[in-house]
Amino acid sequence: MSKITRDGDDKPVNPEADHDSGVSRRSFLKGSGIALSVPLVTGGVRTVKAAGQDVKIHGPNKVSITLDINGKKQAATVEPRVTLLDTLRNELDTTGAKRVCDRGTCGACTVLMDGKPVYACSVLAIEAQGKKIQTVENLELNGKLSPVQQAIVDNDGQQCGFCTPGFTVACTALLNKYPDPTDEQTRLGLGGNLCRCGTYVGLREAVKQVAAQRKGGKR
Repeated sequence: MSKITRDGDDKPVNPEADHDSGVSRRSFLKGSGIALSVPLVTGGVRTVKAAGQDVKIHGPNKVSITLDINGKKQAATVEPRVTLLDTLRNELDTTGAKRVCDRGTCGACTVLMDGKPVYACSVLAIEAQGKKIQTVENLELNGKLSPVQQAIVDNDGQQCGFCTPGFTVACTALLNKYPDPTDEQTRLGLGGNLCRCGTYVGLREAVKQVAAQRKGGKR
């Protein structure tokens, strides 16, 4: 399963770039015809040949993992196939990221991974180890809404609320990258998130409000 991230233009993409193992999904599939039929055992660790490389096999049983969630190390025991989203919601009681489409298209489950927005439904929990994960729960400041959260409220950027956590994280990531984004940068930066209630105008105005506040102005 590939990570869903955003490229340099902030567009949502599903890259075929190499995983930490050095093997992309595409190259894995190309090499699978000659490699997958014979699992190997190397030093007690099960591996498989893929694209000419030894890749460690996880599972099928549950494995223990440790995730850095909102600045705290949290342990979980999950099957290797379990996503970061399901681990957050079902194992760690961190439910801000919503499960809506569950296929990396709506953005309701957006979280920050090492500062970059990703779809938590499209990242395996075991892949998230060693990364700093920030969810919408960690955006408030000293018990108060963050400027982005307050701006979304001020501009009626939420209705049913299912998309709001993902949009809040996406807006935060956008403004972290572009403190005063252009309309095009805003459009691209929020392009990976969908709102069935159609609050796009309010969300774009929320971004403008935060940018103006940072410059010392008012909206």
